[in-house]
Amino acid sequence: MNKENIMGYGVGVFLLALGLILALAVQDSLSGVDLTMVGWILAAVGVLALVLTAVTLNRRGQGSHTRATTTRADGSQTVRESRTDL
Repeated sequence: MNKENIMGYGVGVFLLALGLILALAVQDSLSGVDLTMVGWILAAVGVLALVLTAVTLNRRGQGSHTRATTTRADGSQTVRESRTDL
């Protein structure tokens, strides 16, 4: 797992937690701002960030792996491997 994936999961969890706190636990109100709705929107964005990070991580693991073996007349072999990430 690299730094970008950890950051993506961290942002998703942070937004989800903040959104659920605003939606379910905060009873205060601001004039012209529905904190409950803002909370649900942040929670939804957090879930979306988690899903997109997981999908991105899964796609990076896919790709094709090719191995080619060349045998020369003297019997020696050369193995060449290549990997293509999607």
